[in-house]
Amino acid sequence: MFSVNQKRHISESIQRILRETNHPELPDSEINFKIHIDGAESWSWADIQNNGAVENPSINLHNEAMDATRKNNEDRQRNA
Repeated sequence: MFSVNQKRHISESIQRILRETNHPELPDSEINFKIHIDGAESWSWADIQNNGAVENPSINLHNEAMDATRKNNEDRQRNA
């Protein structure tokens, strides 16, 4: 459902939000987590973990193509 870049951004955001709670039971190191997101269709979903847990992310070409941020950056580079 999300590109690798989007998943990494979401993961960083979750890590920051969790860290901002200052909860005493959280580790000082990277916080391990897993979340599941259901899309609008039964076949549309994503599992996201903390970035440190995913050393070699699998790439879904459809999800990569849907990443508008990445497409805009590539278009800017071509037109520069």
